[in-house]
Amino acid sequence: MSMPKGYKVDTGYATVDSLGGKSYSEISAIMTNRGDKMNHSTARNVFLSSMKKMAIATCNLYGDIDMSEKNIKRIACDPRFQESISSILGIQN
Repeated sequence: MSMPKGYKVDTGYATVDSLGGKSYSEISAIMTNRGDKMNHSTARNVFLSSMKKMAIATCNLYGDIDMSEKNIKRIACDPRFQESISSILGIQN
């Protein structure tokens, strides 16, 4: 059985690359060259972990949003949320 090709959310595929950043493979290559052994899966996991933390903080601001793990993951993987965070941080493509 082959591995899935990616996680598809209802609003499309969520990728760092589509926001004008580097792909997970490029990030892992840079980190490895700097002495931190990392592959593309680890780069993705680190990125999504930080997105989850931002999603939790954002949900806490509004109080009445479902804070289940499933909903937080859905928000963190949503390309619209990632683009919003990119905009807030001033990172535009």
